[in-house]
Amino acid sequence: MPILDADALAARLFSVRLLDTRQDPGEFAAGHLPGALHADLNRHLSTASDPGFDPARGGRHPLPDPARFAAQLGAWGIGPDTPVVAYDASGGGNAAARLWWMLRALGHEQAYVLDGGLPAALAAGLTLTTEVLPVAALPPYPAAAWARPLASLEEVAHRRRDPAFKVLDVRAPERYRGESETLDPVAGHIPGALNAHWMDNLGPDGRFREPGALRRDFLDLLDGTPVDRLTVHCGSGVTACHTLLALEHAGLPGAALYVGSWSEWCRSGRDMDLGGRAGEGTR
Repeated sequence: MPILDADALAARLFSVRLLDTRQDPGEFAAGHLPGALHADLNRHLSTASDPGFDPARGGRHPLPDPARFAAQLGAWGIGPDTPVVAYDASGGGNAAARLWWMLRALGHEQAYVLDGGLPAALAAGLTLTTEVLPVAALPPYPAAAWARPLASLEEVAHRRRDPAFKVLDVRAPERYRGESETLDPVAGHIPGALNAHWMDNLGPDGRFREPGALRRDFLDLLDGTPVDRLTVHCGSGVTACHTLLALEHAGLPGAALYVGSWSEWCRSGRDMDLGGRAGEGTR
């Protein structure tokens, strides 16, 4: 299973490569789980820090080239046999699930997200440290392409109109409805997209809901559509990975990720649903 319990992590803490994916490097520097390295969303898990970065091309967090990520995995001392556990402080949504998806998309099988994240680890008795232990670098991870389904803007534009497919937006309902938007220039959603908030994958304790309950909800949403005809997106392809993780946790792998998500779509000049009003995008 792709989810690891905090007690299980505590029992094998120094036999895994821990990656802290909290977005603020200062939080990592102030205290992280022993042995953890920092995986920066903007520098390591996307190209958002690159010169010339343009969210109109791939959204606010475009995927790096697979070879670049493979080299980073080697720098972190991660090879094909290295168990990797990602955590954040947001139940996996920012951005542990994104790292999990990238690892699995390179073919790395031993990739896990810590259930409940940092709060669960602390509740299980683990403590924080400011020490960053050195790691022995390895050659680049032996993979050259993303091996999990991805959808381009053009493919999403086609699938949203095709009744054989479903497009799922996992942002908060108020963002989907066009009532609130603080990250992108336009509020609204891709016409035809469904909405199921990624946080609904979690229970009140911040841990993933039971797989059977998640499966029932996802099957209701799919309404007979095969999961390999589902495309999942969010604002910038980060929290979408949380729902892809939840789908896999529920025994329903195979959905595609639209990395560019709303942040690319709303800048593309494509049709938009602006809270019940039609509109055109901006660049």
